Amino acid sequence: MLDLKWIRENPQDFDAAMKRRGLPPQSDDLLGTDRNWRDTQTHLQDMQARRNAAAKEIGKAKASGGDAEVLIREVAELKDETQRFIKVERDLQEILDTKLSGLPNILDADVPDGADETENVELRRVGDAPSFNFEPKEHYELGEALGLMDFATAAKLSGSRFVVTSGQIARLERALGAFMLDVHTLEKGYLEVSPPVMVRGSALYGTGQLPKFEEDLYKISDDQYMIPTAEVPLTNIVSESILVESDLPKRFTAHTLCFRSEAGSAGKDTAGMLRQHQFTKVEMVSITTPDQSQAEHERMTACAEDILKRLGLPYRVVVLCSGDTGFGARKTYDIEVWLPGQNSYREISSCSNCGDFQARRMKARYRPEGEKGTAFVHTLNGSGLAVGRTLIAVMENYQQADGSIRIPEVLVPYMGGVTEICAA
Repeated sequence: MLDLKWIRENPQDFDAAMKRRGLPPQSDDLLGTDRNWRDTQTHLQDMQARRNAAAKEIGKAKASGGDAEVLIREVAELKDETQRFIKVERDLQEILDTKLSGLPNILDADVPDGADETENVELRRVGDAPSFNFEPKEHYELGEALGLMDFATAAKLSGSRFVVTSGQIARLERALGAFMLDVHTLEKGYLEVSPPVMVRGSALYGTGQLPKFEEDLYKISDDQYMIPTAEVPLTNIVSESILVESDLPKRFTAHTLCFRSEAGSAGKDTAGMLRQHQFTKVEMVSITTPDQSQAEHERMTACAEDILKRLGLPYRVVVLCSGDTGFGARKTYDIEVWLPGQNSYREISSCSNCGDFQARRMKARYRPEGEKGTAFVHTLNGSGLAVGRTLIAVMENYQQADGSIRIPEVLVPYMGGVTEICAA
């Protein structure tokens, strides 16, 4: 949610910020509704003041034996008119909130302008793509040949965009999640959380998925949804709270199932498990102060990168351009891992600084030391990493000519000493 006071004071800057998002000017319409809402509030206050004054006049008239009938009728009329304007004020408030909740976050000044993902800017590459003396296969070819990845059975059970893994590939996926959690909690200062994977609509509103992206969600009851990412429950831990500045930053991590309808990706990545309705992800969330959030963003991105470095997976980091930055983010780094089977880099983590955008929606504040008032926290989130996509990357980068898969050294202890996945 954007700061309405800032928009009132800076309408031209606001329109310029929306233009970077590819939106037409918004200030005239938004501020017109705002003026009507504030005028209605002023009228309500004036009517209440007149009612109070008239009530006193009625008392004086009765005390002196005068006729108060006209004043009594006026108070009755004011009461009816007040009720009508209360409804008008409530309706205008709802319209204003709806308009504000549909507006994306304001981008950082250093976010590059661009129309779409083709104009994202590469910042760095780390690691060299492996060289094979054979034609590398994609993960699903490797998995099916090993008999440990079954898409046909998954389709029979659940439909398209699901997979059944088994044996050492299932264990490898579990090992990856455990390894990531251990690094983030034991070395990086994140608190492990096991949150619900079912949340209320208010939680999704707080992090910006509702109302704009409802079609991408799995709704299971009138007010319950399956989470698209653990960002939702982790960030909402601090909703409707006033935090102590000395307790910040707060850093949370979780390894959860995630559920997405992929409504906007029909026909994309239909082969294999790159884009599924159900997947696992290790998420990182930070709650911090405005002056710390930029440094926290760099720190979070480095934490995600460290996982890839330890796994020996080549990757690159890009900063998303204005046309590709997500709705709630003011700046996002994407980390893209090299997939030999596709001969391309593919996203494995997005690390976003949301500023106070989510905090305003969640009513999450902190009290700066030495001050009486409160301020909104800044929230950040990032994948640390998408576990399924990391499984894909390990399988493809560590594949061997005979179709077997070597295990990265750091994962061997999590695999019970197994160093290679071979056909049975």
